[in-house]
Amino acid sequence: MKFPLLLTFRALAALTVLALAAHAAPAIKIGFLVKQPEEPWFQLEWTFAEQAAKEFGFTLVKIGAIDGEKTLSAIDNLAAGGAQGLIICTPDTRLGPAIVAKARGAGLKLLAVDDQFIGANGQPMTKVHYLGISAGKIGEDVGKTLAAEMKRRGWTPADTALCAVTYDELATAKARTDGAISSLLGAGLPQNRIFKAPVRTTDIPGSLDAANILLTQQPNVKHWLVCGSNDNLVLGGVRALEGRGFTADTAVAVGINGTDCIVELEKAKPTPFFGSMLLSAKSHGYETAKMMFQWIKDGKEPALDTRTVGVLITRENFRQVLKEQGVRD
Repeated sequence: MKFPLLLTFRALAALTVLALAAHAAPAIKIGFLVKQPEEPWFQLEWTFAEQAAKEFGFTLVKIGAIDGEKTLSAIDNLAAGGAQGLIICTPDTRLGPAIVAKARGAGLKLLAVDDQFIGANGQPMTKVHYLGISAGKIGEDVGKTLAAEMKRRGWTPADTALCAVTYDELATAKARTDGAISSLLGAGLPQNRIFKAPVRTTDIPGSLDAANILLTQQPNVKHWLVCGSNDNLVLGGVRALEGRGFTADTAVAVGINGTDCIVELEKAKPTPFFGSMLLSAKSHGYETAKMMFQWIKDGKEPALDTRTVGVLITRENFRQVLKEQGVRD
């Protein structure tokens, strides 16, 4: 009688295992969509998100979508593929309502990163979970750095002017340049020494063209300060200045991001590009992925609004800071 009884127990155990497997929670899959997948910043976000995926055991789907059509199509594909969550840096913040509707219809938890969604009323969509940058504070730090360098070099307001390469169509970008301008005004640079160079595209060629127009209009400025909403806009301004004979001794530029300017900081001969406010790609990649995973798995809803700040990198400290931030070995 013992042998049949043992078989019975084993059979029951096997059936229990099968039943549990049948009711096991599906594997967690999270999409991470970025607007410019070729840029170093977004590559780093993905790298850190992949670290979280490996650590916590979920599947990360990396998606590059440069326009609204590709973005909305990607959400459909994620839902069809069994994803439960979406982290997104949208190519157009005005797509916010459409993205929210798509995600909600597909049953996807949604977390915006880097750029905050804009609603139909033109205001930020504060009810959408968001991890972004303290744009105004970072801009203020850029302005303070420029003001400190101006003072250290003994430049006077009469001989100095600011070239602010602006992209006001994006609220985050505008907050950055507005913050820098505010700091410089507070440091004593007159309003009539602050000039804006609006761009149509947030890349080096677009900035180079805009800065060249401004420099042609203001040929008598002896010393230039340069700010912009990202490294590439500032680098475009630097290239325009170099084309007119300005050097690291006669111009100072400070960027934002810290990932698109490394080659510039590595140059043997200093350029007007003094430094950049390094943003935390790890927070924007690893932490967002971790937050989404915990939201899906444990129901731990993240804060509606989380903001990060930056740290100044220059030719003197960038290697050590990048290592500390996990950007370089």
